[in-house]
Amino acid sequence: MPSEENLSGAASDSTSASASLAPVGSQADILNRLQQLQPPSWFAVGMVPIRDALLSGVANAFAAVFSLFTYLKRQTRIASSTDGFLDLVSFDFFGNKLPRGPNQSDPSFLANIQANLFAQQNTRDAIIGVLAKITGRTPIMIEPGRAADVGSYDSGNCAYDTAGPYGATDFPYQSFVTAFRPLAGSPQFGIADADIYAAVEGVRMGATIVWVQILD
Repeated sequence: MPSEENLSGAASDSTSASASLAPVGSQADILNRLQQLQPPSWFAVGMVPIRDALLSGVANAFAAVFSLFTYLKRQTRIASSTDGFLDLVSFDFFGNKLPRGPNQSDPSFLANIQANLFAQQNTRDAIIGVLAKITGRTPIMIEPGRAADVGSYDSGNCAYDTAGPYGATDFPYQSFVTAFRPLAGSPQFGIADADIYAAVEGVRMGATIVWVQILD
């Protein structure tokens, strides 16, 4: 018959093995670490209810501190910021120009911040790029005087009433953009129409007119 000491040792080994599988920083993980710090001669081998109850209270407090530390660590980088810290990021870089929309999720708001943070300026690619980033969908942009958009003789990319828009030289410094709302389930979902208009306004060249149509 196994001795009492052996049974206690088996229980202790089982407890340690179970605790070693606990997530780092959890109460069970910290409790196991505290138990291992106790001098072996102070307590009997195995589980000691009174000692473990006291150490569990300490471990619970340390686990809360560790959880707060990991949360705050994420807030030190824009890409991993969440909650109100994203609002602070937006205010730091854009003031009141880029607020979070009603019920807008963190991923959607983050995508909007990142798209506007390093956006190109004053070019056709700037408009297409910022819209692609904040909506996740590539917009259609037409400049009436640009042959690549409206076609030309022998180019083969346009045809009357079949393909391509009409060209004209009566609209200098103007363009027509069709933007698409983010798809449901995408990180950008939740971007408001006002954000799309603001994004275009933020990167368009001065003294130009950009007509924007937003579709689903």
